[in-house]
This record gives sequence, C-alpha cells and structure tokens, in this order.
Amino acid sequence: MQIKLVRRKRSVAGALGLLATALWAGRAPAVSAQQAVNVLYAGSLVNLMERGIGPAFERTTGERFQGYAGGSNGLASQIKGRLRAADVFISANPKVNARLMGPPNGSRVSWYISFAQSPLVIGYNPSSRFAADFKGEPWYRVLMQPGIRIGRTDPKLDPKGALTLQLMSQAATFYGITDLSRRVLGEPENPAQVLPEEALVGRLQSGLIDVGFFYSTETADARVPAVTLPAAIAPKAVYTVTILRDAPHPAAADRFVAFLLGPGGRRLLKEHGLALQKPALTGAARAVPRDLRSLLDQAN
Repeated sequence: MQIKLVRRKRSVAGALGLLATALWAGRAPAVSAQQAVNVLYAGSLVNLMERGIGPAFERTTGERFQGYAGGSNGLASQIKGRLRAADVFISANPKVNARLMGPPNGSRVSWYISFAQSPLVIGYNPSSRFAADFKGEPWYRVLMQPGIRIGRTDPKLDPKGALTLQLMSQAATFYGITDLSRRVLGEPENPAQVLPEEALVGRLQSGLIDVGFFYSTETADARVPAVTLPAAIAPKAVYTVTILRDAPHPAAADRFVAFLLGPGGRRLLKEHGLALQKPALTGAARAVPRDLRSLLDQAN
C-alpha cells in the first residue's frame, strides 16, 4: 500500500522546508566530529551523492556525510548479511527493499519512500568510431555491428542490469527481431560486457567501451551523449530511500532523509537529471520517524 504526502494548505515543498528548518536549527543534537551519517546508495547516483547531496547536506547541517556506492541488489545482500553497517539505504528499484523486509530477512527495513525516477538510455563515447552511426541509424542496428564494445551491469547485482535485459526483450518484440537480445548482449551475464555499476561511466569516458546502458541521470551528470529510447519499451529506475532499523545514527539519518526530500535536495535531484515524483511511502507508517511521518498521509 502506498501512502502519499499529506495535502495541506501549504505546498509539499513548503512543509518539507519547515521540517528541514526545524531539524537544522539544532533541535536535535548533531553527531560528533568522529561520526557521520553512513549512506549506501545505488551506483548510478555517485555524482549526485558525492558532489551534490552529500556536500550540500554537510554545509547545511554541519554534519558529515559518508557514502558508499554499489549495485542495489548487491548492497541489499550486504545489509542482509550484516557485512556493511549503514544508516540510510537508497536503491534504484522498490523491489530491492522487499529483500530486507519481514522477519525472514531480519526486518532490516520496514518502510521506504519512492522519490524520483530515471529512464534507461543508450550512452556512447563521442570519440568512438561508432558514434556517428547513432545519428543516422536505429540504435539497435548500431549495437549489432561487429566490433562494438558494449558495457552494462550485472543483472543479478544491479537493477539496471536487469532492466537492460528487460529492454532488449521488449525491443525484440517492438522491432520484430526475435534474436535481438542475443545478437546485442549475448548471454545474460556475458563477462565481456558486464562491469561494476560505479565504473561503467568511467570506462565509457576513457574509451574502454564504445557504448553502454545507463540511466538518464548518469549521462546528464557526465555530459555523455545519449540516445533516448521509445517510451513504449524504455524501463525506468525508481529511486527509494529508507532508514535501516538498526541505524547507528538514527537522528542524523532522519535529518539526511529530510534534506534529501526537502526543497534543497529536490532541487539537486532535478539538476542532476532525475525526474521528481511525489514522495510515496510503502510499508509500516508507524515506523517512520515522527517528523517525517507528520508529512505523510496516514489515511488508507
């Protein structure tokens, strides 16, 4: 069940702004200099988090941000296995949170808020010998050319990798090319193509690959030319945020989420190429921190 933001006389942005002001005014104690709010986040958000949200949060609150990027599925596995401690988890697929909810999964997550989207695109290196082909040929024809070096993420570890497989399956039907996915991707976990999510943009920019499957936020941030896919087949990342049940710094985590969803955070999300959506809660509303919960509609 989704519970959407309360519609008050004030705007959502205004309400979030008042919340953020209250939190940042010192009503809750700041973490010590030796502590930081630890945020595990989807690798597609590296630039946003490390150059946008993280520094802005530190300037605004005086608290420290410490981020770690990775594939959402891989991060969830580390959280579930207690291999990595964190306060906040930001994923690129709402379904990933289900792997951390309920007693069988250690009840590490009891709620999450969906807050932004980013469609899958085809990004390419402008210096690649295949770059000009994207201006005159269908993208799928370019990807079938001999010698083209394609990069994508692991479908088992990263939602983007799974969405890439979904895209190619749908494209095969859409364009009437039954073996399109095999001709472009090979096997689902083709080692010649599968790369760590946080390294994919760098590999493209350095010329180690010619083309890759990215979210629009990544290509916008890195100023990488991209091919927009037909809306009928283009899957989207849906970004979610939650505070882990046993967060070491729950108060700081609360303030971080308030900043992310507040006016300053949402402005940065938009600047980094994300499509904003009205924040929507899934899960146990009673477990949401009181100040955030006050902004959420408790009605069925």
